[in-house]
Amino acid sequence: MDEELLPIGQFARLGRLSVKQLRRYADLGLLVPAYVDEHTGYRYYRPQQARDALSIGLLRSLDVPLAVIAEVLSGSSGVLAEVHERLEAELARRRSTLAALERVMAEGLPSAPVTVVTEPARRVAVVTATAADSSDIGRATSAAVAGLLAAANVAVPELIGLFPLDFGEPVTVTVALVTEKPVAGAELDVLPGGRFARATHVGPYDQVGLTAHALLSWCAERLCPVRGPIREVYVSDPATTPPDRLITHLMIPLDVTCDAL
Repeated sequence: MDEELLPIGQFARLGRLSVKQLRRYADLGLLVPAYVDEHTGYRYYRPQQARDALSIGLLRSLDVPLAVIAEVLSGSSGVLAEVHERLEAELARRRSTLAALERVMAEGLPSAPVTVVTEPARRVAVVTATAADSSDIGRATSAAVAGLLAAANVAVPELIGLFPLDFGEPVTVTVALVTEKPVAGAELDVLPGGRFARATHVGPYDQVGLTAHALLSWCAERLCPVRGPIREVYVSDPATTPPDRLITHLMIPLDVTCDAL
C-alpha cells in the first residue's frame, strides 16, 4: 500500500465530509477510495482526492444533484446550466407564492363578487400544451398563447384559457382564440355555451388561483356541482397593461341542477 494514502477518517476531515458521506459516495462511484484492504475492508484515499471531496461538498451546498456532480467531476461542460434554470424557476415560484401570501395577509382570505351569466357557444381555434406540473402551467400557457397569436395575426384577439379543476402530473393546458377562420397549427372547435358562475380577477396571472378559490367557495356554499374546465377570459393586453391591473374573468360551468340565483 502506498504510504501517502490516508485512512478514511483522516481523509474525511481533510475533505470536510463525514465518513458516512464518503461511504455513500464510494458506493455511488462518485468518489472511489484509492485502495480498499481486502482483509479488513478499510478504505484509503490519496491526498489529491481532497479537491474532489471539497468540490462535492461545495456543489451539494448549491443544491446540485449528485448525478450532475459526477458529470462536473468528469469534466463535462455546461451541465450546471440545467441546475441554474431549475433554481431560477423555483425562485420565481417562491416569489409568486410570497406575493400571493402577502395579498392574503393584506386583504384576508379570497372573496370576490360572483355573478351568474349566460354565454353563447363560440367558434374557436384551439391549441394545447403540456405542463409538467402545476408550477409549470404559466410557462405552458404563455407558450400556447404566443404560438396561437403568431399564427393567427389578429389585431384584437379574444383569448380564453381552459384548465382542469384538478391538477395532476402532467397538466394539459388549452388556449382558445375566438375566430371563424382556420389558424395554422390549431384545431377549429366550438366552446359550449350555457350558464356560468363568473368572478373577475384583477392582478397578476400567477395569482388567479386566489380568485378561483373564491369562485369555487361560492359554488360549494350553494351546493352547485362544478364541472371543468374552468375558463380564464383574458380581457387585458399584458404587453400594455401593468401586472397589477390585468383583468381576467374566471368562469365555471354550472350544472343544470344548480339553482344559484
